[in-house]
Amino acid sequence: MITQIVTLVGVLLGALTSFVATGWAERVKRRRVMAARWDERKLDTYVQYATCVKEIDSVAKRARQAEAGSTARAEFLATMEQAEIRRSALFETLVLLASPAAVEAAKAVNAALWESEIAAREHASVPNGAALVELLNVYHAQARLDLGVGSSAGGA
Repeated sequence: MITQIVTLVGVLLGALTSFVATGWAERVKRRRVMAARWDERKLDTYVQYATCVKEIDSVAKRARQAEAGSTARAEFLATMEQAEIRRSALFETLVLLASPAAVEAAKAVNAALWESEIAAREHASVPNGAALVELLNVYHAQARLDLGVGSSAGGA
């Protein structure tokens, strides 16, 4: 009788151990899959935001260079405004997904970009045009850190 009880306890203990180990392995696998999905979403958001910033800056430069009162200038300014609306929405996504350091870097990019936009609207020159490029480089570095990607020698 004792041998049967010991055998039964061994079987139950083995089944319980197998159940716990399988459950734990599934939770670890699910966390890994979810982390990969969020990293993909973060990467997309980081890239879309930076692309939109560069688009706005490029259009703002063209608007500043266009003749005052021209149709081309009005079109550039309208394009800039539409891109600014997209950038604003992308920034909100960035705030939800990105690391605090990357969000702070994006805030600095926003401030420099707004200077460029104001200069375009006022048909003036940008006080420090290189600042945006430098701030984008900081943003890229923070994004790489958040994504766990090694540094690269690239730039804006």
